[in-house]
Amino acid sequence: MADHDRIEGSAKNVGGKIKEGVGKMTGDSKLQAEGKADQVEGKVQNTVGGVKDSLRDNRN
Repeated sequence: MADHDRIEGSAKNVGGKIKEGVGKMTGDSKLQAEGKADQVEGKVQNTVGGVKDSLRDNRN
């Protein structure tokens, strides 16, 4: 079973891509930057969840 952080991180990453795209289309550089930041945060959270999954799998 996937760790909650992996699921939430993936959702943040996708949301960030959407936010960045909307920022590009509207010319809103602040929204675009927020989208990029959300993507980074999502990738980090997804990685943390992956590590947790690995640790849990190795324990069993």
